[in-house]
Amino acid sequence: MAAYRTVVVGTDGSDSSMAAVDRAASVAADSAATLVIGCAYYPADKEQVEKASDVLRDEAYQVVGSAPAEDTLRTARERAVKAGATDVETVPVVGEPVDSLRKVVKEHSADLLVVGNRGLNTLAGRILGSVPSEVARKTGVDVLIVHTT
Repeated sequence: MAAYRTVVVGTDGSDSSMAAVDRAASVAADSAATLVIGCAYYPADKEQVEKASDVLRDEAYQVVGSAPAEDTLRTARERAVKAGATDVETVPVVGEPVDSLRKVVKEHSADLLVVGNRGLNTLAGRILGSVPSEVARKTGVDVLIVHTT
Protein backbone atom coordinates (compact mmCIF):
# COMPACT_ATOMS: atom_id res chain seq x y z
CA MET A 1 0.00 0.00 0.00
CA ALA A 2 1.28 3.44 -0.89
CA ALA A 3 1.77 6.06 1.79
CA TYR A 4 -1.08 8.40 2.54
CA ARG A 5 -1.05 11.65 0.56
CA THR A 6 -3.63 13.68 2.47
CA VAL A 7 -4.59 13.12 6.09
CA VAL A 8 -7.60 14.87 7.63
CA VAL A 9 -8.12 15.18 11.36
CA GLY A 10 -11.01 16.81 13.18
CA THR A 11 -10.67 18.76 16.38
CA ASP A 12 -13.04 20.53 18.74
CA GLY A 13 -10.30 21.72 21.07
CA SER A 14 -10.79 18.90 23.58
CA ASP A 15 -7.82 16.96 24.96
CA SER A 16 -9.11 13.88 23.16
CA SER A 17 -9.25 15.57 19.79
CA MET A 18 -5.84 17.17 20.28
CA ALA A 19 -4.38 13.72 20.93
CA ALA A 20 -5.86 12.72 17.57
CA VAL A 21 -4.17 15.78 16.02
CA ASP A 22 -0.84 14.62 17.46
CA ARG A 23 -1.27 11.14 15.97
CA ALA A 24 -2.46 12.49 12.61
CA ALA A 25 0.57 14.79 12.48
CA SER A 26 2.89 11.83 13.11
CA VAL A 27 1.24 9.81 10.35
CA ALA A 28 1.42 12.78 7.97
CA ALA A 29 5.08 13.35 8.82
CA ASP A 30 5.93 9.67 8.28
CA SER A 31 4.13 9.70 4.92
CA ALA A 32 5.25 13.18 3.80
CA ALA A 33 1.52 13.86 3.48
CA THR A 34 -0.47 17.04 3.71
CA LEU A 35 -2.28 17.34 7.03
CA VAL A 36 -5.66 19.07 6.93
CA ILE A 37 -7.09 19.98 10.33
CA GLY A 38 -10.83 20.64 10.37
CA CYS A 39 -12.96 22.22 13.06
CA ALA A 40 -16.75 22.25 12.83
CA TYR A 41 -18.55 25.17 14.39
CA TYR A 42 -21.94 26.79 14.50
CA PRO A 43 -22.57 30.43 13.55
CA ALA A 44 -23.21 32.64 16.54
CA ASP A 45 -26.85 33.62 15.88
CA LYS A 46 -29.32 32.73 18.63
CA GLU A 47 -31.03 29.84 16.83
CA GLN A 48 -27.73 28.21 15.93
CA VAL A 49 -26.37 28.65 19.46
CA GLU A 50 -29.42 26.83 20.81
CA LYS A 51 -28.97 24.05 18.24
CA ALA A 52 -25.30 23.66 19.19
CA SER A 53 -26.20 23.60 22.87
CA ASP A 54 -28.78 20.87 22.25
CA VAL A 55 -26.19 18.73 20.48
CA LEU A 56 -23.04 19.55 22.45
CA ARG A 57 -24.40 20.55 25.85
CA ASP A 58 -21.68 22.01 28.09
CA GLU A 59 -19.05 21.91 25.35
CA ALA A 60 -20.95 24.14 22.92
CA TYR A 61 -18.85 27.16 23.88
CA GLN A 62 -15.89 25.51 22.12
CA VAL A 63 -17.46 25.48 18.68
CA VAL A 64 -20.07 28.25 18.55
CA GLY A 65 -18.94 31.10 16.31
CA SER A 66 -15.83 31.25 14.18
CA ALA A 67 -13.49 32.84 16.75
CA PRO A 68 -13.31 29.74 19.00
CA ALA A 69 -12.85 27.57 15.91
CA GLU A 70 -10.00 29.73 14.66
CA ASP A 71 -8.34 29.59 18.10
CA THR A 72 -8.74 25.82 18.18
CA LEU A 73 -7.26 25.49 14.70
CA ARG A 74 -4.31 27.73 15.58
CA THR A 75 -3.52 25.58 18.62
CA ALA A 76 -3.93 22.37 16.61
CA ARG A 77 -1.60 23.65 13.87
CA GLU A 78 1.08 24.45 16.46
CA ARG A 79 0.76 20.96 17.95
CA ALA A 80 0.90 19.34 14.52
CA VAL A 81 4.09 21.18 13.60
CA LYS A 82 5.67 20.17 16.93
CA ALA A 83 4.71 16.56 16.16
CA GLY A 84 6.54 16.71 12.82
CA ALA A 85 3.95 17.66 10.20
CA THR A 86 5.43 20.06 7.63
CA ASP A 87 2.52 20.71 5.25
CA VAL A 88 -0.43 21.74 7.43
CA GLU A 89 -3.71 23.35 6.37
CA THR A 90 -6.57 24.39 8.65
CA VAL A 91 -10.23 24.49 7.72
CA PRO A 92 -13.08 25.93 9.79
CA VAL A 93 -16.39 24.43 8.63
CA VAL A 94 -19.89 25.55 9.51
CA GLY A 95 -22.00 22.56 10.50
CA GLU A 96 -22.22 19.40 12.52
CA PRO A 97 -19.00 17.42 13.12
CA VAL A 98 -19.72 14.33 11.00
CA ASP A 99 -20.96 16.23 7.94
CA SER A 100 -18.14 18.74 8.29
CA LEU A 101 -15.45 16.04 8.40
CA ARG A 102 -16.98 14.29 5.41
CA LYS A 103 -16.95 17.58 3.51
CA VAL A 104 -13.28 18.25 4.34
CA VAL A 105 -12.30 14.71 3.32
CA LYS A 106 -14.09 15.08 -0.01
CA GLU A 107 -12.90 18.61 -0.80
CA HIS A 108 -9.26 17.69 -0.10
CA SER A 109 -9.39 14.21 -1.69
CA ALA A 110 -8.09 12.78 1.56
CA ASP A 111 -7.18 9.13 1.83
CA LEU A 112 -7.08 8.96 5.65
CA LEU A 113 -9.30 10.45 8.34
CA VAL A 114 -8.09 10.49 11.95
CA VAL A 115 -10.47 10.94 14.89
CA GLY A 116 -10.32 10.40 18.64
CA ASN A 117 -12.33 7.59 20.21
CA ARG A 118 -14.24 9.84 22.60
CA GLY A 119 -17.92 8.95 22.51
CA LEU A 120 -17.48 5.32 21.51
CA ASN A 121 -17.72 4.05 25.07
CA THR A 122 -20.69 6.12 26.22
CA LEU A 123 -24.23 4.82 26.34
CA ALA A 124 -25.39 7.60 24.02
CA GLY A 125 -22.55 6.78 21.64
CA ARG A 126 -23.52 3.11 21.52
CA ILE A 127 -27.21 3.83 21.02
CA LEU A 128 -27.19 6.96 18.89
CA GLY A 129 -23.81 6.73 17.23
CA SER A 130 -20.85 8.99 17.75
CA VAL A 131 -18.53 11.03 15.57
CA PRO A 132 -15.93 8.23 15.32
CA SER A 133 -18.44 5.51 14.47
CA GLU A 134 -20.45 7.72 12.11
CA VAL A 135 -17.44 8.85 10.07
CA ALA A 136 -16.09 5.30 9.95
CA ARG A 137 -19.38 4.17 8.38
CA LYS A 138 -20.00 7.14 6.09
CA THR A 139 -16.71 8.62 4.91
CA GLY A 140 -15.46 6.07 2.39
CA VAL A 141 -11.76 6.42 3.23
CA ASP A 142 -9.50 4.75 5.76
CA VAL A 143 -10.31 5.91 9.29
CA LEU A 144 -7.85 5.77 12.15
CA ILE A 145 -9.59 5.93 15.52
CA VAL A 146 -7.05 7.03 18.10
CA HIS A 147 -7.53 5.76 21.66
CA THR A 148 -7.39 9.00 23.59
CA THR A 149 -9.33 8.18 26.76
